[in-house]
Amino acid sequence: MARSGDLKSELVAFAQGPRFARRLDARLDEAEDRLGFLDEATAIQTIDHFALQYRLTDGSTVVEQFVAQRRPPLSQDERAMLLGWRDVVEGLFEVQGLDRGAAILHNLLDDLVYRVHSNLGRRALGNLRKGMFVAARIVPVHPDTDAWVVSGNLTTYPPGDGSELAQVAVQTLAVNPQLLRRNPEMLRMAWEMQAEARADFVGLFGTDLLVLDPAEAHVRLREYHRHRQEKVLAELDDEAAAQARSSGPSLDELSSLPEELLDADDVAVICDETEGICYYADFGLLDALFADPALARNRTYLTQLREYLNDNSVSPMVIRRLVQRHPENADAVFRALLRKPAFTWERDGEELLRRRKKSHYTHEPLPSITPVGARLAELLRAERHHGR
Repeated sequence: MARSGDLKSELVAFAQGPRFARRLDARLDEAEDRLGFLDEATAIQTIDHFALQYRLTDGSTVVEQFVAQRRPPLSQDERAMLLGWRDVVEGLFEVQGLDRGAAILHNLLDDLVYRVHSNLGRRALGNLRKGMFVAARIVPVHPDTDAWVVSGNLTTYPPGDGSELAQVAVQTLAVNPQLLRRNPEMLRMAWEMQAEARADFVGLFGTDLLVLDPAEAHVRLREYHRHRQEKVLAELDDEAAAQARSSGPSLDELSSLPEELLDADDVAVICDETEGICYYADFGLLDALFADPALARNRTYLTQLREYLNDNSVSPMVIRRLVQRHPENADAVFRALLRKPAFTWERDGEELLRRRKKSHYTHEPLPSITPVGARLAELLRAERHHGR
């Protein structure tokens, strides 16, 4: 632990050196509030993220460069320790207790318990008490141990803030489902929930892909969410069902389309096995193109397909869907788009998607539905009860 503190100080000094000054200054500028103010806690967190996780131009991290260039060279154990720090856990934790200088912290996000130390000594965690909450970044002390160490700043909250923090935790999980990766059981549960939701969609509509005008899409989505809601409520007792009806988003909120889709000629509502429910504007135009490649003479159709292909927010799944609906015409469409007479989808299609949509291939897919742990659910119920 003492050695980790010494090396962390060296790493931070290395990250703040002249070699990285321009890039670190840019990260600190981004972290400022709208008035240009940067508090100490945010500055510490920004520097810590820069040192451990920020990708430099060559794809490496600052900590990787420090390990490679440090003189005298680090021992094998020290190298393993520092490179292990790339495995950062950012969490909202509930303090379960203290044990021989370590804090036992339950992460509300991934529903796992961590034994956490501080390389500043026991006193750094001395003000923690059971029932308090902590927002912190932690890293493994060493990959071969189950011990963790605080990395950067640690912010504490009193027990009474639990319900409010639970709302923050849910919002964080919704935006960052990758936080479930550390908990295989939660991840398994999420995939099962998504599979059930998709089965309900297909059972209701007979397909997992609807192409509708925006108003009709809203109506169908409302029908789907009402079906899902009634199914869940039927499994609850009267009190729990009444509580569920009075909390959470309304059917209209669940069924609302993103604002940028409201003026589209049509919207594809796709309930995909991997990506869950997603929406794509003007899918019908492209479906018509793949049904009749002669439409490629009209620039409007090829322009729309080019936008789908070049827009990083459009998943490769959508292009594959178009091909699957009209496999016999895919070659003709892409030959017209790319002006490559020898193009064949079977041979060249996946390479095309990997080249145009690289970011979609850099990580394993994650479910779009995010379950919450028992303790987080308990805090959320307490918040709803308090709100009434």
